[in-house]
Amino acid sequence: MASDAPNQLGTYLRDRRTRLDPVAFGFAGGRRRTPGLRREEVASRANISATWYTWLEQGRGGAPSANVLDRIAKGLMLTEPEREHLYMLGLGHPPEARYQPVDGISPRLQGVLDAMLLSPAIIKTAMWDVVGWNRAAAVVLTDYAKLPREGRNILRLMFGSDHVRARNEDWDSIARFVVGAFRADVSRAGANNSAAASELVAELCRLSPEFERLWQDNDVVAHGEGVKRIHHPDAGLLAMEFSSFAVEGRPELGMIVYNPASSADAERLRALLDMREA
Repeated sequence: MASDAPNQLGTYLRDRRTRLDPVAFGFAGGRRRTPGLRREEVASRANISATWYTWLEQGRGGAPSANVLDRIAKGLMLTEPEREHLYMLGLGHPPEARYQPVDGISPRLQGVLDAMLLSPAIIKTAMWDVVGWNRAAAVVLTDYAKLPREGRNILRLMFGSDHVRARNEDWDSIARFVVGAFRADVSRAGANNSAAASELVAELCRLSPEFERLWQDNDVVAHGEGVKRIHHPDAGLLAMEFSSFAVEGRPELGMIVYNPASSADAERLRALLDMREA
């Protein structure tokens, strides 16, 4: 028996299917009583029973499974935000994250980085590969453009570069934080069992006994905020406050922005950037 409560899932499904062109999906066009795909056509594309799909639109039959929702999302060609909304309506929670490797970022996101002239900022993946950075980050942190793609991994730099280790004043604390945050990122992006994560962890364990020890501690930390003290060859010791931000709709990406911790640090940073510009 149908509930008296509004059937938001059914309303959403009807709205999505009525927006689709039957001819574009290989179905006969011509005159139809209602626009868009018929219920049985959506069910066919989703490889589910037409009766079951009809019940979903009518608010009958109970909650659908995640598998059914994924099939319907694919059948209706929903975008990722639309698929997430479908899950919220059908199950009351977003879908499990699906890890997708990332090679770069959009020009618009790069523009956000470039607009922060005095704040070093980077975009990193769940694997902690740096895929976007601004000029300030290249000057203060690392000039990632001079590194091969595989060398732009923060974990490889932290545990495999004596130069990077020497530049971090409190390397032990930073290293522990990075490993704990990396573990959280991998889980959040749905990459726990991915080959990419397993291979990177195995490589880092071979590279560094310290990484292996920290990884076996199973610590998990949130990015949040903190202070990073950098020994810069031209500016001396720079104290930089960092804040981490999620990239909306992209659970596999995160942004880290650094700002001077004091007015003296700001003056040294500005002088450093001016010197490099000159």
